[in-house]
Amino acid sequence: MMDKTQNQGRLIVICAPSGTGKSTLLAQLKKEHPELHWSVSCTTRPMRAGETNAVDYHYISKEDFEKRIASNDFIEWARVHSNYYGTSKTFVDQGIQGGKALLFDLDVQGADAMKKIYGDGAKVIFIRPPSIDDLEKRLRGRATDSIQVVEERLKNARVELTRANDYDFLVTNDDFERAYQDLAQIVAKILKGH
Repeated sequence: MMDKTQNQGRLIVICAPSGTGKSTLLAQLKKEHPELHWSVSCTTRPMRAGETNAVDYHYISKEDFEKRIASNDFIEWARVHSNYYGTSKTFVDQGIQGGKALLFDLDVQGADAMKKIYGDGAKVIFIRPPSIDDLEKRLRGRATDSIQVVEERLKNARVELTRANDYDFLVTNDDFERAYQDLAQIVAKILKGH
């Protein structure tokens, strides 16, 4: 478990169902709070155009990823379609020891894994939409996913939303500016060690 010294790093986990506006909120948070260090996950998926290794992800081979699974180097990991994704415990521990404020974008399972390892040292902020109907409109309005993918995201969101009150903080994204101000205030409190 982490102690509460001023030099101690901070772990700030943002958790939200797909379509809640989490990415937009995170982009604004990172822009206005350069002291936050993005936790760069590992993945076996190929790098996409415009992405940079060690900035977007640590791109590693399937064999390397599986070795790290075997040596318990991941706080959490998942296989999504045919690719692995995971958060390296070594990366996080080095950040904490270096006094960094690390920012994470994790699903419910990832947030639970962070809490299991770091306890109260990992502060989880759950972002929820104003309603499931609003979430459905957002997902369908993006027109970036197939109907099947949208249905799967909605199914997952319904399950994830049952966990909204299980974490340290809750932000409802019914209005971007208000939601961002709520998120920024929570992050400021965490950075001060509260």
